[in-house]
This record gives sequence, C-alpha cells and structure tokens, in this order.
Amino acid sequence: MDLPKAAKAWTPAQTWRCPLILGETRVHVYFTLYHEGLTLPDHNLSRRSLFTTAATAGAAAAFLPNAELTAAEPPDVDFSKLSPAESLVKLMEGNKRFVAGEIRAPRRDIERLREVAPTQKPFAAILGCADSRVPVEIVFDQGFGDLFVTRIAGNVASTENIASLEFGTEVLGAKVIMVLGHTNCGAVVATASARAVPGQISALYQLIRPAIRSAKGDVVKAIYENVKLQVQTLSEASPVLAERIAKGQLVMAGGVFDLKTGIVHPVEIPGVKA
Repeated sequence: MDLPKAAKAWTPAQTWRCPLILGETRVHVYFTLYHEGLTLPDHNLSRRSLFTTAATAGAAAAFLPNAELTAAEPPDVDFSKLSPAESLVKLMEGNKRFVAGEIRAPRRDIERLREVAPTQKPFAAILGCADSRVPVEIVFDQGFGDLFVTRIAGNVASTENIASLEFGTEVLGAKVIMVLGHTNCGAVVATASARAVPGQISALYQLIRPAIRSAKGDVVKAIYENVKLQVQTLSEASPVLAERIAKGQLVMAGGVFDLKTGIVHPVEIPGVKA
C-alpha cells in the first residue's frame, strides 16, 4: 500500500504526527521513520504490526480530506540546548497547539516521570495564578519536568515566589520566566473593589494595588498592568534574576490567558529585556 506524497520527504529518525478525522472523532497517531522502516514508540509491538499500523495511518491520511501529516517533537529532545529566546518561542508554540486543538500532551506518561525522578531540567519557569481554570502544563501543552511552576492568587511576586523562581533558574536552569495572568482574575477584582475580606486574603492587595492605580480602576486593564508590575518586580527585586538577565541567560515575559479562547496574549513589558 502506497503512503501519501508527504511521506516521501520524511527523513530517518524523525517523529511524525498523523491527525485523523473519523466522523466526529479526532485521533492523533504518532510514528517514526527509521532506516529500517516505520516504527511506533511502543517497542513491545511486533515488526509486522509496526509496519501495518504505519501503513494504515498513511493510507488514512491519504484518503481523508481533513487529515494532515505534520512533524512532531521527538520525545527525547534536549531542551537544555535551547537559547532563552528559543525557550520562549517553544512555550508559546505549545499554547498555539492547545488553542488549535492540536494537543500532543508530550512527556506525560509514567516512563517520563521515572526519567525525571532523579533530577529536573525545566526549560521555562512560570509565575501563575492559583486559579483552577489555569492549569499551566495543559495551557502550554508540556509534560513532566518541562516547566517549573509557582502559583499564587493574583500571580504576585511575593518574597517566597521570588525565591522559588531564583531556584528554578539559577539551580535548575530555566531560561525564561513568564508571569501568567488571566482574564476575570478574582484577586485583581477583589483588590479593585477594596472590600473587607476574611482571613489573610487582603494580604494580596498591597502587591496588586499599584496595578489598579495604573489602570485607573479599569479591572480588565488592571489584569495586564498587574502582569507588567510583577515582571518588573521580579527583574528589579532579585539580584540573582537581574544578573542572569544581564548575562543573556534569562528572558522575562508576561502573558494573559483568555479563559474564553485559551489564547495566552503576550504582554509588552516596558524597560524589561525579553
């Protein structure tokens, strides 16, 4: 059975994703082309079944009008070789996949967990909100060991979070820090209202109020201003992070996750090297 024309351009040891549209169901089939033939990541499969599965995927892609063949990220890619700028691009590409419904859910199996159990080398660090609607690894389509994440209501740069991010970059080697806010953030809304709240909740207000003032009370704008504020705080309050930024070992970035669209909108940070 002949494979589609796209297969003729495949090179040895490259992994491919074949999204198949079967009725209302979308299925992603992963397979790799080696010198000896097509194989699947599951090494327990027989050689005959490997060829059969790959041929079936190729045939389906050839006959289904909505099918496509696109290169997929090899499971053993070495992220430590990425530059800070490339790390940021990789992060945002993951969000694009999430929004487009092209989720790969990479490196989320038990084998990957066992692989990173002795040590971790995340390529990016995130200061995100504790909101249950913003699961960072899903939003950026990453897996075990890829992201160093610290979360707190309002995604504020508290002393404890700054210390955590220093560890994530200086010790673990993350090359980009993104402060990730989101639409309809309860912490920003509460700070803007300035109403009395129970317990320790109001402790967050002092870290968010400057953003409320900059936005002149506009809550939607304040969410973006808060991201800017926290990035600036991280860049200026931590000598460790400031040194890494100056040496080109780290880039700072900001984003706002839209709860309706899933898009992470980049936030331009004045005076901060990105």
